[in-house]
Amino acid sequence: MTGLSDTALSYLPEPRGDLSDAVVAALRGEPGTAALPGGVAADPFGEDLQLALHTCYELHYRGFEAVHPGWEWDPELLRLRAELERPFLAALREAVPGGDDIDAELDQLLVEPLEPTGLSQYLLTDGEWWQLREYFAHRSIFHHKEADPQAWVIPRLHGQAKAAVVAVEFDEFGGGRGERVHARLFGDLLAGAGLDRGYLRYLDVVPAPMLAEVNMMSLFGLHRALRGALVGQFAQVEITSPPGSRRMVQALERLGADPACVRFYSEHVEADAVHEQVLRRDVVGALLAAEPELTESVVFGIQAANLLGDRFGEHVLERSWRQGRSSLRRELPAA
Repeated sequence: MTGLSDTALSYLPEPRGDLSDAVVAALRGEPGTAALPGGVAADPFGEDLQLALHTCYELHYRGFEAVHPGWEWDPELLRLRAELERPFLAALREAVPGGDDIDAELDQLLVEPLEPTGLSQYLLTDGEWWQLREYFAHRSIFHHKEADPQAWVIPRLHGQAKAAVVAVEFDEFGGGRGERVHARLFGDLLAGAGLDRGYLRYLDVVPAPMLAEVNMMSLFGLHRALRGALVGQFAQVEITSPPGSRRMVQALERLGADPACVRFYSEHVEADAVHEQVLRRDVVGALLAAEPELTESVVFGIQAANLLGDRFGEHVLERSWRQGRSSLRRELPAA
């Protein structure tokens, strides 16, 4: 397929269990007509719950071409979404240490090990082209929404923190130039890698670890009570991005990738190096000076982002590629 990156998904995703099947089946009908399940009992990080939650959240983004827009605020679907959110949020809280030492958390994000490990390092030293294309397919779920969930926090901030978030978002959205929007640049990367640049075209093949990362951002963004956590997540992404993006540039150059692939990561090396300081001083610093009671929430957002990033890396690298198999639910067609 060769869909444009700025159009809504034209089809509903393939269900992965009873919960996602119920959501998808409901969305094929009219709002106000579905009796959705209650008493959610599913793995909070599993395929079924994560896809069901992602499908509910997508109604607040671009939606689905074949789905009635009234589903966005359907009370029955919102009830189910809340039931899906509760175990996911509880699992995130249980899996991280918590605390209120914001300086220690931010300092740790800046620490680069003498011998880097993880996905970007693997792709730099040992990655093959098919693995880079799989990585792009995973990340398309994130980068097609790049900076969108964080925009929800803007009306929930004030003063310097609000102004600084807007400044960072302005860069993420291309500085007023549509062709420089980071999500658009990622579409160019996909096309340069011989992949479909269309919006969420790889949703059906990307497994739960990446869906969980995007769902976490949507969860934090849609709840005012979690605005501190969203700021923490935003800081984690922007502070840790430059070193990984630099390794991705080197990996792509090593494999002779299309210039559009290199351009996307080069942009993040430059932009996020500036954003790192803005997020730490003018967003996190200003927010906590005004609302110190949000310190634990910001710490939680940083830790949750680290947790899900580590889970994603473990799935792709340790459970898949190092075992000689694809990290996707179905292998991609050859370029």
